[in-house]
Amino acid sequence: MLRTYRPMLALMAVVAALAFTIASVDARPTGSSGSRGNHTFSAPAATQTAPRAAPIERSMTQPARPGAATTQTAGAAGQAARPGLFGGMFGGGLLGGLAAGFLGAGLFGMLSGSGFMGGMGGFASILGLILQVALVVIVARLAWAWWQRRNQPALATGPSLRDNLSNDRPSVGGFGGGSPAPADEPIEITPADFDAFEKLLGDIQTAYGKEDLGALRVHMTPEMLSYYSEELAQNSSRGVVNQISDVKLLQGDLSESWREINDDYATVAMRYSLTDRMVDRATGRVVSEEPSEATEFWTFRRARDGQWMLSAVQQT
Repeated sequence: MLRTYRPMLALMAVVAALAFTIASVDARPTGSSGSRGNHTFSAPAATQTAPRAAPIERSMTQPARPGAATTQTAGAAGQAARPGLFGGMFGGGLLGGLAAGFLGAGLFGMLSGSGFMGGMGGFASILGLILQVALVVIVARLAWAWWQRRNQPALATGPSLRDNLSNDRPSVGGFGGGSPAPADEPIEITPADFDAFEKLLGDIQTAYGKEDLGALRVHMTPEMLSYYSEELAQNSSRGVVNQISDVKLLQGDLSESWREINDDYATVAMRYSLTDRMVDRATGRVVSEEPSEATEFWTFRRARDGQWMLSAVQQT
C-alpha cells in the first residue's frame, strides 16, 4: 500500500518545497524600483554602509535617448546642402549661380547654331548680361529674405527670453535645441532630515507589515505606492501575510543629495534589523522567516519646504 502512494507523496513534498521557496523569496519588498529624478539611471555614490547599489529595474522615469533626432536632422541638412549639377561644378552662392547661368546660355547657343558666344553681341553684351543677372539675383534674394522674416514666428520677449539666453546648461536628451535641462544643485542634509529618514524607515516597513495602504500613501510617492500595493496583492492571492516588526536602524550615511527645480532628493544607505516573516493568512502559521538584517539604498524626495517621502529603493 505504501509503495502505491509513494510517488504521490514525493510529488506533494516537491510542491510543498516550491511553495515554501516562493513564499520566502517574496518576503519584504526586495526589488530595486522607483525614481531618482535625473539620477534614476546612474549609480548612487558608494558609502561606508554600502559600497554599491543594484540598478533600478522598474521606474516610471524613461531613460533619455540622446542623438535620436540628431541623425535625422543631419540627414535633412545634408540633403538641403547637396549642390546641383552646375552648382557642384562652380561652387555655391551667387558666383556659382551666375557661372551656371552663363554655361547654360552658351550651351543653348551652341545647340541653336549660334556658337558658344553667339547672340550676345560681343564682350559688351556679356558685361550687360552679367549686370542684369546680378541685379535680378540681388532683388530676388532681398525679396526672399523679407518674405522669410514676415512668416517667421515672433520670438519670446521679457524674462523668459533672458532666462533662456543666460542658461548655458545642456539640453534634454542630447538634442541641439529644445528646453534646457536644469543642472542639479547640491543641498545640505541636516540632522533633522536624518531623523526623518530613520522614522520613515520604521513607519513604512511597519505599515507594509500591517498591509496599511492608507499609512503607506502618506509616506511614499504614488509610484512607490503602486509597487508596494502590487506586492501586497500578490501576498493576498497566495494566502500569506508578510509581517514586519521591530525595525531598527543600525547604520546609515548619506550617498548624495541634490535639488531639481522645486524638488529635493536625498539617497541614503541604511543597514537595519527587523523581524520579517511570512504567515499563513488563514491559520497564522509561520511559513518562512527571513534574515533579521538588510542593507539598502533609499531615496527620499520632497517638494520645496515640504515633507520627505520615499521615492526609490535599491538593493545592495
